[in-house]
Amino acid sequence: MTEQKMIPPNTLMAFGAVGGLVGVYLAYFFAPANPIFVVFGALGAVFAAVWGADAVRRIASYGLGTGVPSIGMLALGMGIIAVLFSLALGIGAGGPIVAFIVSCAIGAIIGIISVKILGMTIPIMVSATTEIAGAGALLILGLGIVIAGSLDYAIFVKEVVTTGFIMMIYIAGGMAMLHPHNSNLGPDETQDRLLALSAEKAGIAVVLSGFASVAGMGAVVITVLIGIIIWYYYFGKYYGFVKRDAYKVVDTGLLPTEEEMQ
Repeated sequence: MTEQKMIPPNTLMAFGAVGGLVGVYLAYFFAPANPIFVVFGALGAVFAAVWGADAVRRIASYGLGTGVPSIGMLALGMGIIAVLFSLALGIGAGGPIVAFIVSCAIGAIIGIISVKILGMTIPIMVSATTEIAGAGALLILGLGIVIAGSLDYAIFVKEVVTTGFIMMIYIAGGMAMLHPHNSNLGPDETQDRLLALSAEKAGIAVVLSGFASVAGMGAVVITVLIGIIIWYYYFGKYYGFVKRDAYKVVDTGLLPTEEEMQ
């Protein structure tokens, strides 16, 4: 396996934070004119998921073990609290940026508690929990606006929360952030393979949110189509990285019959 060039954390932070916010705001401002523009929110969610997956990767490299799924779910939990609180303020276009800031603040507080009270000796704990919380909020905003077609609090609650689709975002979005590390951890883990898997899982989340969308048939079709394209492309990238890094890739075939096992 050849040594891979790493993407710096700050670069991925800018990619996720800026890309996520831009995607959410493009959907926010243009969807009222044409609902198909909610797809920008979906793209913003993909950017956020990839950033979050890298943050999980960095913090998990200190040996979280079974804490990897927990921290991914924690990220989405913090994001839900921040998003609902900020949208409930009724500040219009200020909602997404306030949600992002509030989620980062919650993440920082949890990181400080983890270090100062729980005694976790992870040097990047505070910065990492801040990042994953921010990424979680952007992911929820992006997929949420796809489903609801709006970030108006009443509409968001009715179409995303009351319907239960918030749990779909919680699980599918969480998988895009936490599963890549669990799937790729070990001495042969590489960042590019991990991030490709994150984007692939985010593509699935986009497809699911598209099917759940009430923004109109055009929004459903374009979002699902974009999600499938993202999934297909990055599944191919991921499989290519697997073949590059693995000693050998073999087809296991069907499970043996009882007679063959005897």
